[in-house]
Amino acid sequence: MKKTTVKYPFLSKEVEVYERENGHKIVLAHKEGGLVNISTWVRTGSINEDEKNNGISHFLEHLMFKGTHKHPAGEFDRTLEARGAIVNAATWKDYTFYYVTLPKGENNENFDLALELHADMMIDPVIPHNEVGDPFDLNDKNIGTKRERHVVIEEIRMREDQPWTKVYNACNKAMYTSHPYKRDVIGTPQIISQVTQEEIMNYYRTFYSPNNMTTIVVGDFNHDIILQKIENLFDFKGRERTEKKEYSIDTPTSDTKYIENTACINSAFLMFGYLGAPAHDIKNCILLDMLSIILGEGASSRLYKNLIEKQEDQIFSMIDSDHYIFRDGSNFFIQGNFIPDKKELAIELIKKEIESVKTTITEDELIKAKKKIKSRFAANAETVSEIGENIGYYMTVCNDLSLVTDYLDIVNNISVNDIQNAADKFLNINNATISVLMPENK
Repeated sequence: MKKTTVKYPFLSKEVEVYERENGHKIVLAHKEGGLVNISTWVRTGSINEDEKNNGISHFLEHLMFKGTHKHPAGEFDRTLEARGAIVNAATWKDYTFYYVTLPKGENNENFDLALELHADMMIDPVIPHNEVGDPFDLNDKNIGTKRERHVVIEEIRMREDQPWTKVYNACNKAMYTSHPYKRDVIGTPQIISQVTQEEIMNYYRTFYSPNNMTTIVVGDFNHDIILQKIENLFDFKGRERTEKKEYSIDTPTSDTKYIENTACINSAFLMFGYLGAPAHDIKNCILLDMLSIILGEGASSRLYKNLIEKQEDQIFSMIDSDHYIFRDGSNFFIQGNFIPDKKELAIELIKKEIESVKTTITEDELIKAKKKIKSRFAANAETVSEIGENIGYYMTVCNDLSLVTDYLDIVNNISVNDIQNAADKFLNINNATISVLMPENK
């Protein structure tokens, strides 16, 4: 088994990273205190889906809690929550992860139990047919017993009524030509209503493979003992490795894309979307994070001050920016809620702010952005849960935990020119996708 260590900022001991012969990675991080966090990150999400099974990663996440051969459905949650645990999971474009945070207990009894249950769930899920539910016709009103697929479909339908979901999905889909990132992670009711238990199990066996999984433990414990327990519990029984899929990275559009949809709403929504840097390009990702802070994060940001506070006539009721980082390239968004009659003006004002940031960033704005970035980074080392999630991100999305050691040095050395050059490179109006959602009567 190969071992490496990483000097993780703000932690008193180096983080240990082990890679087993089957490809399964184990990360052990020391954090003083009585709480421990156990998580397993699987390198799969909507990135490994297509038009026929979109949403299967998220559906599987729900079904992973439906029991194993050793433990029936519901026992995992009930047992651990009775001991004060927080149990949850999440699915995104590049990953799905499962975690437990709980007090270690006397003589580590809670810790040992949580580790056993977590490993069993990850290695031996049953995903029984009666929990999945029968495939059904969405138009059939006479459905019998409703199971987990109906829970997921209801979750999808609740989101369909949200204006921000509509404007985001239209923008996200238009930014890409072929990359799987164009699809919504949660999938569609049509697909979830028809996917079979066999298809879900085949997906599990394909992507929940040892080389696709990283198990992370954060807390105060004996590393040698826990390492041995994880090796024993995560017995993949000869399960084959997954061949890593590579996708061509979409290039930004060469001409501004404009998409307009309507909905039964009273105000209007818009979103500017840009393709950014891949996760491993950590400097450009930091630069785009800082641009997001300067442009649109908080009441002191440019967009808020110039387009809400200083406007004589109200145009926007809210406006901000965000930066989502993915393995194959990030997304930079500017989003606003505006008065429908002011659509053309709203778009032009945002374009003006984007152009302005390319040449007018001040030292004060740079200092503020650096402080905020450093504060966020430090916060990621405050609790066992935050440390576990940050390590999981670097291991799974960036594929390199050592990048964390360079983070603060990169931030400290960034200049005003660096940020302006990043804005010029990534926020060209010709590379923008603009999604607008208008009231139906407009």
